[in-house]
Amino acid sequence: MRSFRNGMAGLAAGVVALFAAGSASALDEVSFGTNWLAQAEHGGFYQAVVDGTYEKYGLKVTILQGGPQAANRALLLAGKANFYMAGNLLEPFSSVEQGVPLVEVAAIFQKEPQVLIAHPDQGIEKFDDLAKLPTIFMGKDGFVSFFQWMKSAYPGFRDEQYKPYTFNPAPFLADKQSAQQGYITSEPFEIERQGGFKPKLFLLADAGFDTYSTLIETTQDYLKANPDVVKRFVEASIIGWYNYLYGDNAAANAAIKKDNPEMTDDQIAFSIKTMKEYGIVDSGEALEKGIGCMTGEHVKSFYDKMVKAGVVKAGLDVSAAYDTQFVCQGLGKDLKK
Repeated sequence: MRSFRNGMAGLAAGVVALFAAGSASALDEVSFGTNWLAQAEHGGFYQAVVDGTYEKYGLKVTILQGGPQAANRALLLAGKANFYMAGNLLEPFSSVEQGVPLVEVAAIFQKEPQVLIAHPDQGIEKFDDLAKLPTIFMGKDGFVSFFQWMKSAYPGFRDEQYKPYTFNPAPFLADKQSAQQGYITSEPFEIERQGGFKPKLFLLADAGFDTYSTLIETTQDYLKANPDVVKRFVEASIIGWYNYLYGDNAAANAAIKKDNPEMTDDQIAFSIKTMKEYGIVDSGEALEKGIGCMTGEHVKSFYDKMVKAGVVKAGLDVSAAYDTQFVCQGLGKDLKK
């Protein structure tokens, strides 16, 4: 009798082991390309990898780090990656205009972190005061996008203010009657470190340049063929972001520093603090409907602003640029502390 029971127990254990092995091998393998070097602004995705959230959703996710030499969006278009981190809504608007079959399935950042930075004690107290300055250091992309909107929305800004920004704060630090573009989660940290002063910060999102940012993008063909995989990737990423912002993020930060050894603990801490303080991830529609939320009304409103500013072409069917079926359902809000 004992041998029979032992045999049955052994058989049961074998079945369990086989099932576990089968479950592990059944993970859907996907890749996600970021648009820059690893940083806290990518933290929720790293969190979902290291804490097993993606695996719980049946996924094995490889993060393809972006950077100066990376071409992760091209990999997505070539079918060599499954998802990509798009910058803001201007990218999908351009895709619609050019007939590129991409689609946004979540908006992790409710606010783009784009900021204009000014010196203190120069009489610059509100956003439109920046029009008084003779110089604003901007990249070419900023000049043809958000600066054109600034001229449309706030009389007083003029092309003569533009000077090229070379991603070096030295010209701004040397000229108190200037402003500089940057990301609120990064450049202010370096300016304070180098300049020894706390700069004035003007988040473009709070002034009306209300594009979503850090979008999860895939191809229309991949979404059509794999809606369940897309759903699970979006939902697990949302959980990852809640856990990164409000839980234990030490392992995710270690993974970020492993991919990007130049990243420091101080910079990561500053970025997380700033994302929370300014509501980069968790504000607006996300407060009620959850991180990742995006709505057609919001997209259309921003599109209309960009048409008025002459940034994008009128008459585009921008509804082709996004799919909201996986977001705005309140997922993960219970994890917020």
